[in-house]
Amino acid sequence: MAAPSRTFEYTVFDNNGKKRVQRIEAPGDQAVAAHLRERGMVAVDIREVKTTGLNREVRFSSRIKPKDVVVMTRQLATMVNSGLSLLRALSVLAEQTANERLARIMLEIAGVVENGGTLADGFASHGRIFSPVVIAMIRAGETGGFLDQVLVTVADNMEAEIKLRRTVKSAMTYPTLVVGVAVLVVIGMLIGVVPIFAGIFASLGSELPLPTRMLIVAADIMKIAGPVMLVATIFGVIWWNKNKNLPAIRAKVDPLKLRVPLFGDLMKKVALARFCRNLSTMTRVGVPVVQALEVVGDTAGNIVIAEAVGRVREAVMRGEPIGRAMASESIFPAMIRQMVSVGEDAGSLDTMLSKVAGFYDDEVTATTNSLTSIIEPLLIVIVGAVVGSILIALYLPIFQLSTVLE
Repeated sequence: MAAPSRTFEYTVFDNNGKKRVQRIEAPGDQAVAAHLRERGMVAVDIREVKTTGLNREVRFSSRIKPKDVVVMTRQLATMVNSGLSLLRALSVLAEQTANERLARIMLEIAGVVENGGTLADGFASHGRIFSPVVIAMIRAGETGGFLDQVLVTVADNMEAEIKLRRTVKSAMTYPTLVVGVAVLVVIGMLIGVVPIFAGIFASLGSELPLPTRMLIVAADIMKIAGPVMLVATIFGVIWWNKNKNLPAIRAKVDPLKLRVPLFGDLMKKVALARFCRNLSTMTRVGVPVVQALEVVGDTAGNIVIAEAVGRVREAVMRGEPIGRAMASESIFPAMIRQMVSVGEDAGSLDTMLSKVAGFYDDEVTATTNSLTSIIEPLLIVIVGAVVGSILIALYLPIFQLSTVLE
């Protein structure tokens, strides 16, 4: 686990001989000294500042976005390739990175390297930012002596992942927005509009049509159930965000995701694309297949695929080829199994997996476009039918009254 970041105040003399006192966030005074040495400065004094609510600097840190990590990784690759030492490259990144949280993490990683650790060790201490795939690839690059090439590959892989997520997000945004607006409109009509009409109907004293009576009952129930539903929804979201990654929860939810009408096939293609891309990237940079399979299973994002990959890994450890081991797992389509077998025989497993990943990326894009073209008119019809039914139920008594008056 990474050491917690603390605030230090250091005193240095600049090129003009002028004393400068500044503050920095770092895991320890050694990391501060290393950071200053890489900048060509020697601190006269380094002391920790015990910050409180009264003397703490007001600093705003945006969350670390995947794009920030991609840019950082490419810059690190460029500097390492240019001959800069790893420690100095990390210090420069910490200084120039716009995202303050990421800059602090770079300093903490620099501290790990300064104390004799590897870059992979530093990245592993921030597992919430850097995935196991990234850590394993960097470790392989350091061991093989081609860290700069691995960092470029990591950045390319992360950019492909970002593109995949953006594609899926675009497909989910419109349906979620329309359904949310429709629910709010219906609740608003039940709480605000229907009671007004109910009061008018009560003053008439005539028997109301069945649809209108049902609507008024629904509005009465909503007055009581509405606050309960709101509180239950808030607590449900909090509980889900806290427990959604528990193995027991994933074991029940993930299989259902793959069987959801319309979206199940999309989720499966996304998981397979992620699995193929990560396995291709890891084998390309020299990570052993058994170790790569151990890592990429969990990165697929679905426990069904993760368990299947685990069984494939066990078979590979027994000496079976990957393609033959996949043949017994129905979650992997025939195309993946055949391409993997051909890649193994030809000694180009990473190339074949990369082609399969590209194929599924295209499939995800085509599927999202198809879903959008289907869901948009379907949601419009459903929302129109619901709102129209409410309006008809409200106006039925008025129509009946006008008929009686005639």
